Amino acid sequence: MVSVVFRVSPIARETTFSLVGRVAARYGLDDTAVLTQWQWRGHRPRHEGGALRADAEMLLDAAGRRMLAGLCGVGEQELGRALPAWGRDDEKLTAGPGGGGPRAVWRVGGAVVGPVAFGCRSCTARRTGAPARVVRYAQRWERVCVRHGQWLLDADADQALEFLDLRAVPELAQAQRRWARVAQRAVRAGVGPGEVFGVAWAVVCRWWDVALGWQEERVWPARLHALAGGDAGGDFWRWRAVARDAAVFPEVVEVARALLDPEMAELVWLDGGAGRPRALPADGAFCQRLGERVGRPWLGPLAAVDFGGPLIAWMGAVIRRRRGVAVPPGYRDDLWWVRRELQPPSMAAQLRALTKEARLPGSGTVWRSAVAPEQRMLIGTLLDDAEEQLLQLRGAQRGSSAEAAERLLKGIGSAAGRLREALREVVQAAVEAGVRVEDVAAWAGLSPDALVEVLGAGGGTVR
Repeated sequence: MVSVVFRVSPIARETTFSLVGRVAARYGLDDTAVLTQWQWRGHRPRHEGGALRADAEMLLDAAGRRMLAGLCGVGEQELGRALPAWGRDDEKLTAGPGGGGPRAVWRVGGAVVGPVAFGCRSCTARRTGAPARVVRYAQRWERVCVRHGQWLLDADADQALEFLDLRAVPELAQAQRRWARVAQRAVRAGVGPGEVFGVAWAVVCRWWDVALGWQEERVWPARLHALAGGDAGGDFWRWRAVARDAAVFPEVVEVARALLDPEMAELVWLDGGAGRPRALPADGAFCQRLGERVGRPWLGPLAAVDFGGPLIAWMGAVIRRRRGVAVPPGYRDDLWWVRRELQPPSMAAQLRALTKEARLPGSGTVWRSAVAPEQRMLIGTLLDDAEEQLLQLRGAQRGSSAEAAERLLKGIGSAAGRLREALREVVQAAVEAGVRVEDVAAWAGLSPDALVEVLGAGGGTVR
């Protein structure tokens, strides 16, 4: 194909397809011209709307790897050290007839190795001598390019941005430096840094989802607008999805550091009653201290009553571990495990949800597209809390009949209160979205007068 071979070195943890794109650019070719050197199995990955995915990955057979090494002018061993997908097998590489030529199969990078992000173009230019787009595997705790002040975005979403400018938010670079020490502490404690980050990320993203209802919150709104270039403006919900991971990163690092602190674990133990078990209190010392550590002294009581959330789950695991409580076979009680339903949605998932909401047809559920994601999250949280309260009643039969009855009544009352709050949020969201009061009342099984009372209890008004 070419008479002169240029040397194109791989970037650490780069996707193979990203390297091929840079090879094509070095030869002055379109990447499709280079891709014809392989016999392909499958089609190049695309988004739902048809756009090509930036996180596409290509797996190569032995002949295919030799072909790429020849085009790069780089040895296969060096490529194997730099490219995480190098040498990975796939049954499609050997299935079916072939003419003996190099073979390749398309895959999505996240399904092959892990999270995929854009690389820093300035770092690439410094490394290779020419600025170019790079796509590489990178976890969420390594997205800050401190040298050039950038937050490197996920590459799996259907959106054009590769990075966020951090010059107006220097606390993110500071948090990246602090994370290195947190990761070292995790290793000394015998825990994977990624596991600790996963729990902290779930906790803080849970806060982020309901933070618009916090009147005292000042940091995140200012940081979000700064990450959006000064003002998120009319694209507010999209920016909340795109910038979330960057906006919460300093708090995630601090929460991770707190979760590894033995003194904080001791506060959890004391809040739980230590040797005399009790329900976790709303004014517990652990949540109060945690709020102070993230610069929000008012957050403690809000975090303490987030029943069913990842923080309470972690606290429960700490207490059970200290008490040596056995769990049923097959039940996950790992301190650093986050249930799937509590794991935050990715930026790509959030953007897909926003797009689908915008396309909802004019039906009886169209009001959902006008309801803020935070309000829907609050409704879901209230329902989760009610479910958690009811699940806890399974053990309420212990003790005397009078004590058991009292616990049952209190638990049922608490769950019913959460359900009433959820109902109020749902009907208020529907009315605010323009649904007729009569239709909302019929759906909720209430009379119009009763609906007015429900809305009035929550401070809402019927328009």
